[in-house]
Amino acid sequence: MLSLRLSVTLAAGVLLGGCASLNQVSSDVVGYGAWPAGRSPGSYVFERLPSQQAELTLQQQLEDAARPALAQAGFTPAADAAQAGVKVQIAMRNVRYDRLDYWGPWGGPWGPGWSWPYRRYPGFWGSPWGPGWWGPAYSSPWYEREVSVLIRDRSGGQVLYEGHARSDGALSGGSALFEAMFRAALADFPQGNPSPRRVNVPLDQQEAAAKAQ
Repeated sequence: MLSLRLSVTLAAGVLLGGCASLNQVSSDVVGYGAWPAGRSPGSYVFERLPSQQAELTLQQQLEDAARPALAQAGFTPAADAAQAGVKVQIAMRNVRYDRLDYWGPWGGPWGPGWSWPYRRYPGFWGSPWGPGWWGPAYSSPWYEREVSVLIRDRSGGQVLYEGHARSDGALSGGSALFEAMFRAALADFPQGNPSPRRVNVPLDQQEAAAKAQ
């Protein structure tokens, strides 16, 4: 299978792509919580790694996509970074694969196009049920995406919460899509849930369309 890996530092365009055709974003989520009992979310400030500081435009877009999820969890941006209750570190991974399709984009007589992980020989498709089929190969992009949220106590540095959300699909991304994934990553805040589960986050169509432009 031919794959093209998109580095976060080189793929700012993934936050600008369209996703208005989606009604919801489905993500596989895990969360780990060590949030102190009785402590309110409070204020936060983003913490940037050196590599993230080198790509400020992309990092700012990523942080803007995470802000609504943090607000939904009860956090507020700190007016003074030195007085913030927690530090929030976020990250995004977006990997593109070029899939070779057996029937191409139009599908075959039994349904939509079949996607195979590899092509055995030029012009020839093999299968466990027969000798194969001669014909053209069509490639279509497929993306595997992941976002993560790490929340630390600002004064002591202890990790108070860690959340991850993964999704895949034919669209490269878009700010609304990644915003939904950050919401999913914080869906189990503050207790956490280390058992992987599927979280569906609805998308407002007008909002998604506006953010995709």
